[in-house]
Amino acid sequence: MDKISVIVPCYCEEEAIPIFYQEMEKVQKNMQEVVFEYLFVNDGSTDRTLGVLKALAQKDKKVSYLSFSRNFGKEAAMYAGMEHASGDYIVIMDVDLQDPPSLLPQMYHLMKEEGYDCVASRRVNRAGEAKIRSFFARCFYKLINHISKTEIVDGARDFRMMTRQMTESILRLCEYNRFSKGIFSWVGFETKWLAYENVKRSAGETKWSFWKLFKYSIDGIVAFSTAPLAMASLIGLVFCLLSVVGIIVTIIRQLVWGVSAYGWSSMVCILLLVGGVQLFCMGILGQYLSKTYMEVKHRPIYIVKEQRLQDDVRPADKEAEDEN
Repeated sequence: MDKISVIVPCYCEEEAIPIFYQEMEKVQKNMQEVVFEYLFVNDGSTDRTLGVLKALAQKDKKVSYLSFSRNFGKEAAMYAGMEHASGDYIVIMDVDLQDPPSLLPQMYHLMKEEGYDCVASRRVNRAGEAKIRSFFARCFYKLINHISKTEIVDGARDFRMMTRQMTESILRLCEYNRFSKGIFSWVGFETKWLAYENVKRSAGETKWSFWKLFKYSIDGIVAFSTAPLAMASLIGLVFCLLSVVGIIVTIIRQLVWGVSAYGWSSMVCILLLVGGVQLFCMGILGQYLSKTYMEVKHRPIYIVKEQRLQDDVRPADKEAEDEN
């Protein structure tokens, strides 16, 4: 029987975990031809998330968990899950049920019967989201697809099912600054996209603020495009040409009319404009430099403080669970 490892990043999701587990158990009853493994990754939660996961692991031997020493972010949680997953097929999904578990049977069928390497999901709308947040999200996808050679599908979710081969290819990209939506696309493999309507959270509140999403989008642009560096160089070239033109105009005006300056206010505005552009270009360069700086440190992507995996359960524990 094929084994499906379901990787579930969790950050302060004590309310959502039991609901998610119940829904997944319903799906499993309709997929008797496969064996499931639930691999929860506690990303430094400050509530009772770890306690809930421990209770689930004691109750159900299909449940495994990793608990980080602090909050490392969802990207690190997904990477850790893929490293420790033992299934033939790997699934990544959110615990808040915005990634519908009901799509799993269709995903498995498409991969098993039609030979896809990956079946991924995308939202066809953003119903329930703030309009300004949806607007900037659409702008981001248009921008990054325009300046990057790596295509990122608008509305793409991390929710997907992948083969073991594709998962191993992703794990080979052990970069510290991770943008998985781009990495999934960069490694290639044949992918089938499933579209679905946006679903509201089952419980709790989203941990992704507008500012966090903005920083995440910057990470994606820096990771998969050097266009901002080219843009900074182009801006510098344009201002050099404008300065040459300005010098020529000033000389001609002095020779013809005998006055080369008409006031300090215009000069101050020009200086502020040029200074602002220079700082902007330096900021772009600083973003790339900071990412390089973090990469060369070779710090670990995550640190596990506590874990319980299926392979970690002692034989005596397994026999006791089987008897129960």
